[in-house]
Amino acid sequence: MRSSATDLAHRLAREAEAVCRHYLSNGRRVGRYWIVGDVRNTPGQSMYVRLLGADSGAGAAGKWTDAATGEHGDLLDVIRETCGLLDFRDVADEARRFLSLPRPEPVSQPKRPVTPTLSGSPEAARRLFAASQPVAGTLAATYLHHRGIDQLHDIQALRFHPRCYFRAHDTAARESRPAMIAGVTDLDGTITGVLRTWLNPSGVGKAPIDMPRRAMGLLLGNAVRFGPHADVMAAGEGIETVLSLRIALPAMPMMSALSAPHLAAILFPDTLRRLYIARDPDAAGDATVETLTRRAEAAGIEAIPLSPRLGDFNDDLVAFGLDDLRAVVRPQLAPEDVARFLFPAMDHS
Repeated sequence: MRSSATDLAHRLAREAEAVCRHYLSNGRRVGRYWIVGDVRNTPGQSMYVRLLGADSGAGAAGKWTDAATGEHGDLLDVIRETCGLLDFRDVADEARRFLSLPRPEPVSQPKRPVTPTLSGSPEAARRLFAASQPVAGTLAATYLHHRGIDQLHDIQALRFHPRCYFRAHDTAARESRPAMIAGVTDLDGTITGVLRTWLNPSGVGKAPIDMPRRAMGLLLGNAVRFGPHADVMAAGEGIETVLSLRIALPAMPMMSALSAPHLAAILFPDTLRRLYIARDPDAAGDATVETLTRRAEAAGIEAIPLSPRLGDFNDDLVAFGLDDLRAVVRPQLAPEDVARFLFPAMDHS
């Protein structure tokens, strides 16, 4: 358990600012620190979390001290206190959920006659992606069709695996289920992780299992990318949300960060000058837009939020159709981008 706790604490420390923004939302960044009232997310200024530093020792990233009480600890303690958890397993599960890590493999798992690869590592993600096949003509294409997504182009980041391993819980037997595999890449195009979406064999919806979406690898700052880097791009959370928006604006490159915390921390290509943020209309979406806008403007990038009518742009596409989606998006675009991205798409639809 100790090694598991140490590994999770180190992983959280590498994403210290994202952890603080999510679990200590009443605080703010000041230089190299996150300042908040206490480890239970009370507003104030007595607790300091180090955002940058060494991997271990007194000055390590992720370490915190409450000057008022003398309490100190790491980011696992932050998760425990802010979520009101008691058992370490629950704390670890929440940490893995935030980091989008898979659940740990049972220690009794038999050895495989291949080069050992850490479960959930970028190398394991690359192997799974390489073992998958293009989406066209597969169950993944059927799934996307039922979500209103038929115009598939520049989707090399999406693949399909007919027998992707799935385990319902730590001690359950391993099963094989069909899954859509999304490749997460860094700014250089290197695969750092994947998102697995297990599908209903009928092709209608996700598989009827607990947590049908699970990620593996390194996600923070990276994204599922549709199209090359450019001066104008869009970014959103879910794959279906981004693909729906891209049907309306097919020439605009887009990025899916897979979750609100990861969208807030997405890294910007050097080419980027204007970023459209496909927001989810909820509290987490509002916080993400605020954080991402602040980061973009600090980098000299114009940030413009795009708001759907319903819960997200895929909901809009399914409920109202493509013409309505374009009508909703049009007044939210910069005038020059209407001519550049929207009118050509309408002419060729």
